[in-house]
Amino acid sequence: MRKPKITVIGGGTGIPVILKSLRDKDVDITAIVTVADDGGSSGEIREALQVTPPGDLRNVLVALSDMPKFYEKMLQYRFADTDGPLAGHPLGNLMIAGISEMQGSTYSAMQVLSKMFHTVGKIYPVSEVPLTLHAVFFDGHEVVGESKIADYPGLIERVYVTNSYSDEEPTASRKVVESILNSDMIVLGPGSLFTSILPNLMISEIGQALRETKAKVTYVCNIMTQRGETEYFSDADHVRVLNKHLGQHTIDTVLVNVEPVPQEYMNSNKFDEYLVQVKHDFQGLKEQADQIISSNFLRLENGGAFHDGDLVVDELLKIIQVRA
Repeated sequence: MRKPKITVIGGGTGIPVILKSLRDKDVDITAIVTVADDGGSSGEIREALQVTPPGDLRNVLVALSDMPKFYEKMLQYRFADTDGPLAGHPLGNLMIAGISEMQGSTYSAMQVLSKMFHTVGKIYPVSEVPLTLHAVFFDGHEVVGESKIADYPGLIERVYVTNSYSDEEPTASRKVVESILNSDMIVLGPGSLFTSILPNLMISEIGQALRETKAKVTYVCNIMTQRGETEYFSDADHVRVLNKHLGQHTIDTVLVNVEPVPQEYMNSNKFDEYLVQVKHDFQGLKEQADQIISSNFLRLENGGAFHDGDLVVDELLKIIQVRA
C-alpha cells in the first residue's frame, strides 16, 4: 500500500513541531515553506543577496533531518554578538544562502541540502524568489514588510504578497501545486496566521490548488492569540480569516486545543508576542469547517504554550485512516 501523502504549509517555529513528529511515521511528507520573512538574519541575507530568506527553511530542514544531534547544533549555531558582520547569523542560514547562490535558486539548494542532511520528505520554498508581505488594516492603513506588521496598532483586514525585486506576479515553486493537488491531506499551521500561513496561500495558483484539491484541508488552530495579529481572536475567527482569504469555505477540519493554559505559567517576558489563550466559539467553527476536533494538544515548555507535535500528529493520522 502506498504511504499517505501529507503536505504541511507554513513557516516560523510552528510547522517544524508537526514535521518532527511526522518524520517517524509511515507517511510521505512534503513541507512548503514561506519566503516572506524580512526580519533578523533572514532579512539581512535576503536584502544583501536578493535570495529567499533562509530562516524558516533552516528550521524545517532541521525538523526533517534524521542525522545525529550534532548536525542540528551545527545548522542552528548562531554567531556571537561580537562577531562583526556575522553577528546573530545562524550557520544554517549562511549555508542555505551560499548554496542558493551557487545552485542558482533556493529550490535547488534545498534539494541538495535535503540529500546532504538525510531529510525524511521533501522541502520546497513556496516561491523561488523573495516575497514581500503587505497588510491592509480596517482603517485603510497599509504596512509593507512582515517584520513591521505587528508594530501597527490596528486590526488586519487582509494581506497579500508581491515579488520583492520585480513587478511580476508571484508564482509557486516547482512541484508545489502538484504536491497540493496530489496530497491526501494538507496541514496549515500551526503558526502566525497573517505572517506565516497566509503569505503562502496568497500566491494565486496555490489558493486555486487548495480550492481544487481533493485532499482534506486541515488547520491546526493557534493556542494563544498573538500581539499585533490576532488579538481578541476566537478559534472561529482564525478559520473565518483563512476562508475569506481563500475566497470560499476551503478548510475541512480544524484541530482545537481545549486544555487550559495556566495564566501564572506564561512567561510574558520571554514570549511577549503571545497574549491570552484563544477563546472557543464552537458554533462559529461549525459554520466555517465540516469537522471540529477538540482535544488536549498542549505542551508547556520554558514558560511558553506550544502544540505537542505527537498529539497533533496522532490525530492527523486518525483523520487520514477514517478518510481511507
